[in-house]
Amino acid sequence: VQLPGVPPGTPLAALVPLDGDGHDRIAAIDRLLRALQGRALPDDRRLTPQQKRRHRRMLQAIDGRMAGASYRAIADVVFGPDRVAAESWKTSALRASVIGLVKGGHTMMAGGYRQLLRHRHKDSA
Repeated sequence: VQLPGVPPGTPLAALVPLDGDGHDRIAAIDRLLRALQGRALPDDRRLTPQQKRRHRRMLQAIDGRMAGASYRAIADVVFGPDRVAAESWKTSALRASVIGLVKGGHTMMAGGYRQLLRHRHKDSA
């Protein structure tokens, strides 16, 4: 991590508010420190594999749409051209999915990404 005006190698500090998000902040700092030290990262269980896949697809969809791609072209990239060609596009469930992914991407861009930081994981206790 390099901060403007801070000489390389200068130790950094993290200030953590002890509020309702404190545990999540501490876990995030732990993950950052492990990454900076090249250590293995623990599994992040805040999102399910399905949620992670949906968020990746949202990013692909919004990137494509902002680059001028049609919904169908986005579907080809996200779901594969064979799967897209297997259905009539106008009534395809994939078409509705892509439109939803683009809408979700717009929501994330408008600040919805902050919810990812606050996503509550279930305590194992």
